[in-house]
Amino acid sequence: MDVTELLIFLAIGALAGWLAGVITKGGGFGLLGDIVIGILGAVVGGYVFGVLGIAVAGLIGSIITATLGAVILLFLIRLIKRA
Repeated sequence: MDVTELLIFLAIGALAGWLAGVITKGGGFGLLGDIVIGILGAVVGGYVFGVLGIAVAGLIGSIITATLGAVILLFLIRLIKRA
């Protein structure tokens, strides 16, 4: 992975984490928090899409996958925090 790919990866993570925070009405988590949530969300989203047999491609597909996964992740975290 070269520097450009790493920067794109981090930018997608930050964008997905921020979008997930906005969608779930929680706001952002700071740059580092958004990146972490977005990256973990990409893993969750990739798993969910794989189970459902949905294939995405390109930059927009990556952002959608990571954002959806981050929304699911935030929902689960908030559910656990309330318990």
